[in-house]
Amino acid sequence: MVKARSRSQASPIGLRIRDKLSLIERIEEGFPYRTLERLQDALAISGQEIADVVRIPIRTLARRKKEGRLRPEESERVLRISRLVEQATEFHDGDLGHARSWLKSPKRALDRRTPLEMARTEVGAREVERLLGRLEHGVYS
Repeated sequence: MVKARSRSQASPIGLRIRDKLSLIERIEEGFPYRTLERLQDALAISGQEIADVVRIPIRTLARRKKEGRLRPEESERVLRISRLVEQATEFHDGDLGHARSWLKSPKRALDRRTPLEMARTEVGAREVERLLGRLEHGVYS
């Protein structure tokens, strides 16, 4: 999870976060477009797939790339997916490859949807986080 801490910390999307207030400021100003590209790289997915996951039309993404910055609501969605990538990577003992595979594979506990499909909404992302928490504690669903 991207956690706000008193000292600077790098996130999977390349943000340095000092505290919650600075995170809020970064979201309000909109993340640099590069953060979306870093998330796409971390997930090893296509441009269309990242557009679907963060719910930004592909043509809008092309405009954002030219502008160099995402809108605040888009930045929040990128952060949401980034937190799940980090949490899944931690669950898989730091193995990003296994985390990617887990995030892209259908889960019975998610009604046979993939965690990335579920994470397209905030409610779905919370459900994925709960599933990871249950798995971490040995409660298999």
